[in-house]
Amino acid sequence: MNTQLPLEGMPRRLYSCTPSRLNAWLDCRRRYRFTYLDRPQPSKGPAWAHNSVGASVHNALAGWWREPYERRTPLTAAVLLTNGWITEGFRDAEQSGRWLGRARDLVSGYVATLDPSDDPVGVERTVATRTKVVALSGRIDRLDRRGDELVVVDYKTGRRPLTQDDARSSLALAAYAIAASTMMRTPCRTVELHHLPTGEIVQWRHTEESLTRHLRRAEEIASEAAEADERYRDVVGAPPRRPAERPPAASTTRPTTGPAAVPPEVDEMFAPTPGPICSWCDFRRHCPEGQAAGPERRPWDGLAD
Repeated sequence: MNTQLPLEGMPRRLYSCTPSRLNAWLDCRRRYRFTYLDRPQPSKGPAWAHNSVGASVHNALAGWWREPYERRTPLTAAVLLTNGWITEGFRDAEQSGRWLGRARDLVSGYVATLDPSDDPVGVERTVATRTKVVALSGRIDRLDRRGDELVVVDYKTGRRPLTQDDARSSLALAAYAIAASTMMRTPCRTVELHHLPTGEIVQWRHTEESLTRHLRRAEEIASEAAEADERYRDVVGAPPRRPAERPPAASTTRPTTGPAAVPPEVDEMFAPTPGPICSWCDFRRHCPEGQAAGPERRPWDGLAD
């Protein structure tokens, strides 16, 4: 059997990830294990209606910018939203239709505030950056050029009003700004959350110091997760090779398998973090602690009814 021993002093392999993966490690290590390590992956619960609304809106806004200039109208946005409407997770056809109408109003009202001739630098643009510890990548909803700088724009459709602290503290937005600046060789310090239900735009302008703090924080999280990944492989064995990490599709066929059997030490390494978020976890059915942490939510409970 041909095995290659690690050479002393060789640099450690970069931890390749998205901000979502880093946040999953912070939120709950068991959910992290289920999502990124266990293969086959445990079966997920039913699709969430609020995710269907968000994905439909994002897809329509991305498609709107790809239309010819003369077709960038509120009516076109409404048509794109209708044609791409995702129906998963709703209680019934009546609820889905009602939310389709709301979402149509959201996208048509939002694009009415935009200048259709002001083409973004990127729409659904994948950006990446790396340090000696982490290779970080992600996809930006929209990247604008304003004057001599770039601005990261992130669409939000949730019911909770946003604050400036949401933009300031977001690891994902800071990572996107750093990556966009690196790839485009253009300064990018401003990040914005565009909350479509209220029409509010929450902005934060980073400094070099604040961006550096976010990047160092990402490295710290990545180092912890990478060490846990290695220990997992040592105990359980390397999972099957899979393609590079990509954001999940809006609608997918969910696996029907249960969680992989793991030794007790692995369960200790990836202990759950029970709390209110457990009610919304895709893997709640496989986690007794999560089931005890809060009531089970119906797929449409995240809607702002």
